[in-house]
Amino acid sequence: MEIRRRFSQELEDLKLEVLRMAALAESALGKALQALFERDSDIAEQVVEGDQEIDLLEVEIDRRCLRMLALDQPMGRDLRFIIGCMRVCINLERIADQAVNIAERALYLNQRPPLPHQPLMEQLAATSMDMLKRTASAFNNGNTSQASEVCQTDDTADELNLKILKHFIDYIIDEVRSVDRAVNTIIISRCLERCADLATNIAEAVIFIVEGVDIKHHCQS
Repeated sequence: MEIRRRFSQELEDLKLEVLRMAALAESALGKALQALFERDSDIAEQVVEGDQEIDLLEVEIDRRCLRMLALDQPMGRDLRFIIGCMRVCINLERIADQAVNIAERALYLNQRPPLPHQPLMEQLAATSMDMLKRTASAFNNGNTSQASEVCQTDDTADELNLKILKHFIDYIIDEVRSVDRAVNTIIISRCLERCADLATNIAEAVIFIVEGVDIKHHCQS
């Protein structure tokens, strides 16, 4: 009984660490977008400098998971939970990397004249942030319905990314002098679309944890 109680506490501690990592990734993405939209290079620098904390946390969570797998030999849902946590953390770390990419592009763009208002980019940013928040909530509550909704939203992110790409290709044709800024903005759009993909991966991991069904690569079907 004591062994089970200890293991249950370890699972709870693991969950808290993953949620902490999710909060850090969400904060990084939020700050990167703030740096972009408000042209605040100080905040962009904070995102770049803070990435190491997320990297170190991923390594620590990975070690914790491997130790639990080796020493406790879990089965059933406990095994799925630990493996699922490892999947979630891989994607959270990648989202944090995308936040750094956005922050670095913001540092570049903030030194140049601003481009025209970008409502499509704001929509994509809001969509990606919302997906990340909902996947964290789905993981915390074991809510597969919420995870499935995130999967469905990925189509919206893809469509917005394509619209932004087309918009800036047209803009480049009309405004040759703005090519460098337009290209960097296209890259930011791709980073946000990638964040949406990674949030979808986390949603898939939640469904794997709760239902034991592996839907990787066909979450939306």
